[in-house]
Amino acid sequence: MASQERQSASEDKDPVSLWERLERPAPAPRTTLTPRRIAEVAVAVADAEGLDAVTMRRLATGLGVAPMAAYRYVTGKDELLELMVDFVYAELDLPDGKDGWRATMRSVALRIREVLLQHSWVTRAACGAPTPNQLAVVEAALVALDGLGLDVDTAMAVYSTVAAYVHGAVDSEVRLSQMLHVRGWSTREEARAGLATQMTSLMNTGRYPMYARYIHEADRKDDVRWQFEIGLDSILDGIAARLAI
Repeated sequence: MASQERQSASEDKDPVSLWERLERPAPAPRTTLTPRRIAEVAVAVADAEGLDAVTMRRLATGLGVAPMAAYRYVTGKDELLELMVDFVYAELDLPDGKDGWRATMRSVALRIREVLLQHSWVTRAACGAPTPNQLAVVEAALVALDGLGLDVDTAMAVYSTVAAYVHGAVDSEVRLSQMLHVRGWSTREEARAGLATQMTSLMNTGRYPMYARYIHEADRKDDVRWQFEIGLDSILDGIAARLAI
């Protein structure tokens, strides 16, 4: 089923990209169905039911249209996922860069984290070429880094490093949330209680003294925003020191 939905409605797939096709003016007035409306409904389904629930048939039901109607705009599920990812990245309120490269990179990282946590399926869906709104994020970061004496390769490496940290940290948060859900725990405190016997057994071996110290002394085990920011600031500190910017 999934492989079928990734295929075009016809055997002759349009060689022009999704984004080029969407910029073409419509040959005649059409219904209220638009790429934005398609993405909006598909994102709502993914947010509520998970990415696997998003199918072309499920989309048609949500839109209240015939099953083939959406194929006017997307050739199948791959392009639908592109629309969805682009729709989500449009939620980012990008900084103008006037506060300097570091403040801009920090702001971009925090905003990406917020959006990815709100739509935890995005990292699974974003597996192709960047969409227009994803490229806008990269562009904003590169503009902020311009004029610092960095070559373009280094500037892109700086952005990619920060983006990799954001995606890795968010993925860890999402996986933990999924584990809590599967185990039936609503909070991290409940998780610690549920894992207490196992963790006590491991700590009693004496092999993990520093981890045991963390368990007993840490005050910010549940402050994930602080944990994210301290890691982010450490990366930005390292970039600034390494590149003298």
